[in-house]
Amino acid sequence: MCSASRPSEFIAVTTSSLRLPGAAPYKPGMIWSDEESPTLDQLEALARDCLARLPAEFRRLAADIAMRIEDFPDEAVCAEMEIENPFELTGLYQGVDLGHKSSADIAEGPDMIFLYRRPILDEWADGGVTLRELITHILVHEIGHHFGLSDEAMHDIEESGRE
Repeated sequence: MCSASRPSEFIAVTTSSLRLPGAAPYKPGMIWSDEESPTLDQLEALARDCLARLPAEFRRLAADIAMRIEDFPDEAVCAEMEIENPFELTGLYQGVDLGHKSSADIAEGPDMIFLYRRPILDEWADGGVTLRELITHILVHEIGHHFGLSDEAMHDIEESGRE
């Protein structure tokens, strides 16, 4: 993984109710073979809605982050992250965290959050949470990297919120 001071730093989350237009709501015992997966556009709409529901101060501090939805991380990202299976990566923050930014720095591009549709849907299919909850979790995690939080710090924050 790149060091925190590099402008092209990669920080990732590998994580162990969307009602699509025209789709039936989930019911226990539902037969999924008749349902379609959300498209890239539908997943983006849901992610933007999840982002809009976050606390105002959180959104304000993350306002300059661009968001992009792709089916999978590309080969270069997987190689940089030393990930063999692209299904292991659901989200990625690419940029310089707020603690390392300087007005004297020349930006190489916007800070970005990538959400990877197929790994997200694969994890969602494992059950236990709604698609909205999963996407919100991934967004909060990636924005946490923008704030300069480590995976361990975010885990501790999540755990303290469950107590």
